[in-house]
Amino acid sequence: MSKTTTDTELPPAPDDDGAAERLSTAPVESEGPTGIGPFGWARWMWRQLTSMRVALILLFLLSLAAIPGSLIPQNGQNQFKVQTWKAQHTAVAPIYEKLQLFDVYSSVWFSAIYILLFVSLAGCIVPRTWQFVGVLRSQPPTAPRNLTRMPVYAAWRTGADAEQVNAAAHRLLRKRGFRANLSGGSVAAEKGYLREVGNLLFHLSLFALLGGFAWASLASGTGGKLMVEGQGYSNTITQLDDFTGTRFYGNQDLDPFYLKLDNFTSKFQNTGDQMGAARQFTANVEYYQGSDDSKLKKGTIEVNHPLEIGGSKVYLIGHGYAPVITVKNGKGDVVYHDVVPFLPQDANLTSTGVVKVSDYGVGPDGNKTQLGFSGFFLPTAPLSFAGTGPISLFPGDAAPELVLNAFSGDLGTDSGLPQNIYQLNTSKLTQLQQDGQPAKALLKPGQGWDLPNGYGSVTFEGYKQWASFNVSHRPGNAIALTGAVLAILGLIGSLFIQRRRIWVRAVALPGGGTQVELAGLARSESAKIAEELAELAVDLQDDAPASEEDEDGTSEAEAEAAAAAAAEAGAAAGAEESGPDDPEAEASDPAVPADQNSKE
Repeated sequence: MSKTTTDTELPPAPDDDGAAERLSTAPVESEGPTGIGPFGWARWMWRQLTSMRVALILLFLLSLAAIPGSLIPQNGQNQFKVQTWKAQHTAVAPIYEKLQLFDVYSSVWFSAIYILLFVSLAGCIVPRTWQFVGVLRSQPPTAPRNLTRMPVYAAWRTGADAEQVNAAAHRLLRKRGFRANLSGGSVAAEKGYLREVGNLLFHLSLFALLGGFAWASLASGTGGKLMVEGQGYSNTITQLDDFTGTRFYGNQDLDPFYLKLDNFTSKFQNTGDQMGAARQFTANVEYYQGSDDSKLKKGTIEVNHPLEIGGSKVYLIGHGYAPVITVKNGKGDVVYHDVVPFLPQDANLTSTGVVKVSDYGVGPDGNKTQLGFSGFFLPTAPLSFAGTGPISLFPGDAAPELVLNAFSGDLGTDSGLPQNIYQLNTSKLTQLQQDGQPAKALLKPGQGWDLPNGYGSVTFEGYKQWASFNVSHRPGNAIALTGAVLAILGLIGSLFIQRRRIWVRAVALPGGGTQVELAGLARSESAKIAEELAELAVDLQDDAPASEEDEDGTSEAEAEAAAAAAAEAGAAAGAEESGPDDPEAEASDPAVPADQNSKE
């Protein structure tokens, strides 16, 4: 009463009806050049580029190429970290520079990968969409000659009229959401088109995802700004510490706003195995957009929680301490008073910094001179530096101390050449001496140091905290995020929705009565098609009840069990071994999909 086979038993048939005969719209791969000469090779290369295999390879290469961008500091994100990294890795820094590893996402090799992926996806999406539209416009393929060779099959005899049975089957299949066509004494039905919709949506979403990244790389810009508590700045190119623009976003396109850091809160765990781990970083700010300061607002910026102002987002990317230092000359006049950011060097915020007193004036020897100081700020200093040197034991400010070394001479600030404010060029400086040793001091907040040889004094007034911000304008992020979400939805649809066909044929028998045949075919081995066929057979019993006894001795109970047999047979189809092929029997069978060797 029922028979099952596996999909591998069916040899591919000629594509008699074109795209309508395909259960997939994936383009067929070519094994090699399709012509002779440059045109043939170009056509073959195009087919390879637009194949699914090459698209997956390019996707893998794109994800592989993004790894250096997450491991190595990038100029577009934090230029200061790039400079620090170069200073710490002087041997490999020139090699990385030539390989564009500090600008991965705008490098030539990264751009080449995603441009090729663009072309590959476009060459895949356009023909697939056209073929899918053709499938939707065509009717489901007619029933094959031999339904018994389908993976799921059921049959019984009934006394109902054949035309009425076919009409009832057509009605039931349409009620179940199938595209059904009644012609030639049989009903052909298809379902599961959302599978291909999900497939196309996945490809289009990847295109949108790459488009979002491409637009962001062409029309985005990032700037960096370090602010000490109480300081503010206007978002202009002259007040930013650094700025990286793109082709369609320059310094004249910066969003106009004002931002001030009121205070910064940092908390660290002070007990347990994770002592010193960060628990809170919060920058409390004031800001207003445009030039109207009457619209001043308050806000907070935390890690991974940026503040959006206009078309820009302000990210918190770092923090540290800034000692307040006062320098007096030998006459007691204040020649320097400022807050100086020191840069962290380790997890416990052992920080280094320099002080440049370029307006010191005349020194004790009667000549014009300049002073320079370099040293360490230790948020939690140890009781002794013996064996360790100046290091901090904890990132919180439990026992802050400032270590300074003093130099005199020419800082080089009058040469007109740009200098790094966090580095001290000692090539034209001489370290001050005290008791035959290099002059240095260890100061706590409020303490001063009398410089040797009558150079005056240095006072450690106290300290504040500073925070560094990244001002980012990336218009393509929303497009990329939407593409990523839609790609996931499309992938789910293409994986879990099954494309399937069902045929019903009712034929009048010479001796009276009607032979009813049901068969099903799915692209993957699954019991779902057998279950649907069984449910259809049960529903069809109202219009085509099985005869009490057929000529071959089949009872009504056996006929009614055909549906259950079909379901059991479909479930066992995946476990059966393939039988011998019968090319002659299947050569004219239009039910066999023409793309069994498809890339999908």
